[in-house]
Amino acid sequence: MLHYVLKHHAPAHEALVLPPGGWKQSELYQYCCSEYDHEHIMTGPIVGRGQLIGTVHFARVGETPAFSLHELASLGAVCTHLSACLAELRKPAVSASDVTLKRLTPREVQIARLVAKGLTNAEIGAELWITQNSVKQALKRMFRKLDVSARTEMVAKLRDVI
Repeated sequence: MLHYVLKHHAPAHEALVLPPGGWKQSELYQYCCSEYDHEHIMTGPIVGRGQLIGTVHFARVGETPAFSLHELASLGAVCTHLSACLAELRKPAVSASDVTLKRLTPREVQIARLVAKGLTNAEIGAELWITQNSVKQALKRMFRKLDVSARTEMVAKLRDVI
């Protein structure tokens, strides 16, 4: 059963992947479930970066009925949610550069990118169809927002995001 979950990254229960009567003969049952006499089991994948990183198991003992397809689908939803939550936890923290970039307007970001390419105010103005003076005023505003005093300092502060 674990081989199925590993291969398909999909939840399964014993009746879905094993022949009738095969559950109590399986390696999984012998390894962990025989001690508790698990009559039925369903297993779902926890996936991270495209690979199986864990599983969630639900078991039933005694004379309880086997898991239904609805319960299996619910387990799939739980596993998808857990996988997504783990992926969110693994995301890198927002960098200072990302926060800094959000202070700028889209037009200011365009100007910053052209400054980073080494263009002069006149060249930036021509590229963006604005006056050289408009570029100069935008740079002054950007310097204040970013707490810098020179073009090179601004580019260094934004180097990871522009």
